[in-house]
Amino acid sequence: MAQHSKRVIIVGAGIIGVAAAVWLQREGHQVVLVDRAGPAEGASFGNGGVLASCAIVPVTTPGLWTEAPGMVLNPQSPLFLRWSYLPRMMPWLLRYLGHATDRGVQRTAKALYPIIGDSLSDHQTLAAGTGAEKWIIGSDYVYLYPSRRAYLADHYGWKIKRQFGFDPVEYEGEALRAYDPSFGQGIGFGAALPGHGRITDPGQYVKDLAAHVVAQGGELRRADVSGLIRDGDRVTGVQTDAGPLHGDAVLIATGAWSGPLARELGLNIPLETERGYHIELWNPSIMPKAPVMMTSGSFVITPMEGRLRLAGIVEFGGLQAGPSRAPFNLLRKHLKTAMPDLRWDQATEWMGHRPTLTDSVPVIGAVPGWSGAYLGFGHHHVGLTGGAKTGQLLAQMITGKHPNIDMAPYDPGRFAG
Repeated sequence: MAQHSKRVIIVGAGIIGVAAAVWLQREGHQVVLVDRAGPAEGASFGNGGVLASCAIVPVTTPGLWTEAPGMVLNPQSPLFLRWSYLPRMMPWLLRYLGHATDRGVQRTAKALYPIIGDSLSDHQTLAAGTGAEKWIIGSDYVYLYPSRRAYLADHYGWKIKRQFGFDPVEYEGEALRAYDPSFGQGIGFGAALPGHGRITDPGQYVKDLAAHVVAQGGELRRADVSGLIRDGDRVTGVQTDAGPLHGDAVLIATGAWSGPLARELGLNIPLETERGYHIELWNPSIMPKAPVMMTSGSFVITPMEGRLRLAGIVEFGGLQAGPSRAPFNLLRKHLKTAMPDLRWDQATEWMGHRPTLTDSVPVIGAVPGWSGAYLGFGHHHVGLTGGAKTGQLLAQMITGKHPNIDMAPYDPGRFAG
């Protein structure tokens, strides 16, 4: 046990909370994971499974102001909106769209790169010796387009990616078929990025990491956290429906549900949920060699253990409403274009919540004005990708170490007051 061992209460047992727990234990600290549903029952279960290091370009690219209304009104667009929710989210949406500038994109990309730019290695290091290593597979990550012309029209995003060293290998026509014959004639161009990876069962991966935490002496509590316990300017624990839990520090890593606890600490964090969808196709007749981004539908097709996962779509509609049918239908329609010969035994569906901030940069770090309070959420589409590094950074900060990257962009204090 480390000298001055701390007892850290981690609220949220998704990839970020569990990764922080693993790293804290490696430093000799005690951890208590608290989650109302148990490990990996939210976005950490339903994500696309891609270690998408190149995904540094946010949704808020220049031109979104003019494109978004048409996208929302177009039933073939991957952007959906529950109109009854629009009045409630309008203040957030205006701030979000305010970052749709080249300056905003450059700032976001610069902030995301240190936490996702080496994600395969980050996850391999996290999982080493835990039993969860088997779920991590190194692979290319391939962007698929109908044609070279469509690829060239996507020049802005590739310009940003290339600035950070993501330069694709291009495949066109028969060269693409030779690279991977899984896709139909409607897909004419591919841009493959090496050095990426995939998690072949994201939910089980996080569950296995959590099981390792417990095996190493950590606690796992299934409970609903209702508030924080404070002593002056110190946060000393949490109140749950099963009673209080006390510790030396508290990490809030509950994704899209993190807002109320952050508000108890004086932070008005502009957090909204992007409702994400996936369909899993079990025992597929075709298995692509690598995860692919279907650019025409803005969703990924990822080979997983015994199935293919189609994941993506952006729907704004809050935390309370149930799934919509239209996103599932759109995923199926785009799949027919991409893989017309694909057959499968069974399909299952899921909808969950991605935590998105107006500037598309997560909050990672200590809460100003409070001792023992830390936040780690807001990773929108890159929660799994950046979860391993984020957990390591949080563990370093909680134990009093100084991370070797500039943490200022992620400072929760930017939303104080």
